[in-house]
Amino acid sequence: MLSLPILLPSIPRASRYDREHFFGDVIAAVIVAIMLIPQSLAYALLAGMPAEVGLYASILPLVLYALLGTSSTLSVGPVAITSLMTAAALADVAEQGTGDYLSAAITLATLSGAMLLACGILRLGVVANFLSHSVVQAFVTASAIVIAVSQFKHLLGVDNSGDNLIELLPTLYANTADTNFFTLALGLGVIAFLLASRQWGVACLMRLGISAHSAALLTRTAPVLGVITTILLVLGFDLESRAVAVVGDIPAGVPALALPSFSIQLARELLMPAALISIIGYVESISVGRSLGAKRREGVDNDRELIALGGANLAAAVSGAFPVTGGFSRSVVNFDAGARTQVASLLTAGLIALVAMFLTPYLYYLPKAALAGTIIVAVLSLIDFSIIKKTWRFSKRDWGSVMATLFLTLGFGVEVGVSSGVLISIGLHLYRTARPHVAEVGLVEGTEHFRNILRYKVKTFPNIINLRVDESLFFANASMLEELIYGRVAEDERITHVVLVCSAVNEVDFSALESLMEINRRLQERGVLLHLSEVKGPVLDKLQRAYFIEELSGKLFLTQHQAFTELSKHS
Repeated sequence: MLSLPILLPSIPRASRYDREHFFGDVIAAVIVAIMLIPQSLAYALLAGMPAEVGLYASILPLVLYALLGTSSTLSVGPVAITSLMTAAALADVAEQGTGDYLSAAITLATLSGAMLLACGILRLGVVANFLSHSVVQAFVTASAIVIAVSQFKHLLGVDNSGDNLIELLPTLYANTADTNFFTLALGLGVIAFLLASRQWGVACLMRLGISAHSAALLTRTAPVLGVITTILLVLGFDLESRAVAVVGDIPAGVPALALPSFSIQLARELLMPAALISIIGYVESISVGRSLGAKRREGVDNDRELIALGGANLAAAVSGAFPVTGGFSRSVVNFDAGARTQVASLLTAGLIALVAMFLTPYLYYLPKAALAGTIIVAVLSLIDFSIIKKTWRFSKRDWGSVMATLFLTLGFGVEVGVSSGVLISIGLHLYRTARPHVAEVGLVEGTEHFRNILRYKVKTFPNIINLRVDESLFFANASMLEELIYGRVAEDERITHVVLVCSAVNEVDFSALESLMEINRRLQERGVLLHLSEVKGPVLDKLQRAYFIEELSGKLFLTQHQAFTELSKHS
């Protein structure tokens, strides 16, 4: 029978949970809840959903992750990029503001949750490793730009549509003459206040005698002060009558839980977007979880995280909300505020539920421009153009993939961007493994070490070539190795021995085995012997089962130095 710690890994045992842990979790819960309220409303706006849906997406999903997740401080809910991806996915299947749009969002959350849950059960957490960091960073940067530009319509109080810069910028420019300057003033005021609080808030609070840590946490609550101030301004100056768009009526109460209705046709249309949202959401979540876990020397289980995120998204679906994932900013605040366990997330969910039940009427006059300003400031921290310079210096191939992902996301939207990012990441991996680095090595005199003849002054013999293969051998690169060996032997008739140094070969598939057999046969026909050195145990087992070692024209050597010493006697 499974024990409670296995089923619910993030919930602490009573014997290890004391008053200090509880106080830390309570303080963190209050800080995060204050931060999440305007953020949740803003991300619902970004996803094209009613404001209250953002609150719904921050209650039950938090509870499910708290029970199932393996990170003690990761905080789950709506985030900027998945909200934008949700809006982009739903734009093609339903019209915003309709019941069909909400139903499609629930279906999207259901599909995403089911996919993540299935991947967790099948132990496919390794998929996070197939997206290169540089490509993910390029996608996040481009998406943040698209998110910021998409909010200009709320800042200006004009109509605008599209999910990429090619669509957004022309329509935005065409409607700038209709700008509502009251709306613009509110939005710019919120942006200026939030940026100023980030830049100088901590220093100002410290001058008042507040500790640096407490000041840093208090500045995180600046969006709430912005919300309260703009609500009072709208009320005090009757700005709603001046065409300033407000959130309007927000139904009070927690979401009514219900099983989502399911349409096969709608599911087919949303299957690919759901997969992309699942991939990006999981990568963001696991990255944050690992980063915070490393600070406390806590491990994060990739497969259990898939199950926990799947559960959180299914919880979002039954709550009538849209896809969620682990958020960077809220998780960092949760960590910095002193959260010790996922009890903090349970308390946060409870506080947000209380807000949904009792405080939503006070949000009627909240201007959408204030929420837009909150989104813009939040995503500015995601923009990182330094990846362009770093990859240019390090690898032109990586730079090319970064630029391709950037421009495709900016020009054609997040779905095309993330799809291309995944394909580019896989393509780069296949390209590198299909063209492995093969170095001709020689002996560094006075040692038993072998190094590249192009980089070091080494000892070699004209009738012996020693080739170190720095990659596993499989169907995609086996023919390249054949061509390399045949070409090298053809250009120098003195060669009588070819040694393959296999210290970096961790795997050999059947196609590569056939290539090795062909190399052995053709070299033998030319009077050249093929030798292997430093073959790893699992690889050697496979070669022996295929009788390749028996048919090898040369010898199998334990070390390259042994091979070099013995063969040099025949030079």
